[in-house]
Amino acid sequence: MNRIATKQVKPFGIMMRKEISDTVKSWKFIIMLALVLLTCMGSLYAALDDFSAAIKGGSADDDFFFLKLYTHSNGTLPSFLVFINFLGPLLGISMGFDSINTEHNKGTLSRLLAQPIYRDYILNAKFLAALAVLSYLFVALSLLVLGFGLIFIGIPPTVDELLRIIVFSLVNTIYVGFWLNLSILFSVKFRQTATSALAGISIWLFFTIFYSMIVNLIAKGLAPVRFVSESQMAEFQLFVQNLMRLNPGQLFDDICTTLLRPTVRSLGPLTTEQTIGAIPSHLPLGQSLMLVWPQLLTLIGGTLLFFVIAYTMFMRREIRSR
Repeated sequence: MNRIATKQVKPFGIMMRKEISDTVKSWKFIIMLALVLLTCMGSLYAALDDFSAAIKGGSADDDFFFLKLYTHSNGTLPSFLVFINFLGPLLGISMGFDSINTEHNKGTLSRLLAQPIYRDYILNAKFLAALAVLSYLFVALSLLVLGFGLIFIGIPPTVDELLRIIVFSLVNTIYVGFWLNLSILFSVKFRQTATSALAGISIWLFFTIFYSMIVNLIAKGLAPVRFVSESQMAEFQLFVQNLMRLNPGQLFDDICTTLLRPTVRSLGPLTTEQTIGAIPSHLPLGQSLMLVWPQLLTLIGGTLLFFVIAYTMFMRREIRSR
């Protein structure tokens, strides 16, 4: 039994290594990697250029110097967090939009399935290989920012800061994995690579540019002429925020803002009565994770949902040799 299990696992490992090698050597990955590295270095420069002013604000966040490297900017360029929120979906879409349909159009998919391997090995290997490359990339970027910050600041990060940065890197991978699975779904659905790429980019543009406009129009149309009480105003703002959280980028921003700013205690509107007696202080990492647990589960659930749909469509598709 052990020999049979070993023989079944070995082809999948070979396919994983091949997919990782093909991904790293592809021009689309090299171009996106260069773009991400340039933006990372630009955001790091923008953070360090005005870093002395960032740590003199007199707030409870001043003890977390290294976390400010990911959220602070001097105004010339966006912060590292903003860049990841903007470029992360493009990176995920670029790595998955041609994963299946290219193999099908070249005729290599039917020849691959003629080998004694399971059909789901193909889809699983492509997804896990891309996700592994993305996880290595974001961990390396986070450590790069951490290393430059260590040289600039001259003191080591605390354990809480280091753990938050590690969790932040994992969240980056989950967020980009969400768009990666969506692009793989389009790659299974559409035969042409251009169609699958345009479908993924169109959804990204919709949520990046147009979705907030639509929510603002809905909020403006449903807003009462006059709020009766402060609690009614808070309920309406919570309703608008829940509409905004249908956007994956908003979920990512909520999670990362809470992780990188330990003084954040609530992601919704608070009334004056709820803020009376509150002492400005930072939350431990466990409490911050509990605060954003619904957003994190939503991102993971959306990622799994797209993968299950793509998996079902791929397993039921009839593939003929050309």
